[in-house]
Amino acid sequence: MTRLSIVIPTMNEEQSIGQVIDAIRQSISDSLSYEILIVDTDSKDRTREIALSKGARIIDEPRRGYGRAYKTGFEAASGEIIATLDADMTYPADMIEGLVRLLDSEKLEFISTNRFANLKPGAMSATHKLGNKILSLAVRLLFGVRVRDSQSGMWVFRKEILPRLNLTSDGMSFSEELKIEAFRKTRAKEVPISYSPRVGEVKLNTWRDGWNNFKFLFKKRFGKNA
Repeated sequence: MTRLSIVIPTMNEEQSIGQVIDAIRQSISDSLSYEILIVDTDSKDRTREIALSKGARIIDEPRRGYGRAYKTGFEAASGEIIATLDADMTYPADMIEGLVRLLDSEKLEFISTNRFANLKPGAMSATHKLGNKILSLAVRLLFGVRVRDSQSGMWVFRKEILPRLNLTSDGMSFSEELKIEAFRKTRAKEVPISYSPRVGEVKLNTWRDGWNNFKFLFKKRFGKNA
């Protein structure tokens, strides 16, 4: 039985996806059974070819959306524990196994990560930092969820919790929604990590995505389905 599924969404990440998979392979011990799932949203470069050559499983998701990709990956995952990474070398793959051990030792169900604990030089622009701080404050004020980094994309959690979470977002706001739901409904903890500069093209639109995330928080808090 596979213990761990590592889910990575991709869209044109040929410059970095091989390095990410290599980092996973080099850091996880033989005692932990795992699979690497690449949820590919119609890449036009060599992303799929490189990932396949390194033993990853490819899940096709032609529908665009950060949250949509993760939902598809979570459904396809065979592991009892799911971990996530971005495909751009920003998150520390070498911390995954330690976070799995922490999940077990502290009997947790969900772990999120705080990038602000150790931001490497050039990893995040001043505008991006400010936007994240504002969104994290909004999460704390609107939902009482005490996280320092509401937008972090590295999580480790037990797959069995997913049916208990009301995850409505298919876009970038999926990240904050997942934390809101998990911290309110499961045994959850936020853990500090390091965060490195991206390899490859930046796809995030700071102002547009930040504003959409902010609007989503108010809709989730005060909407009919809140």
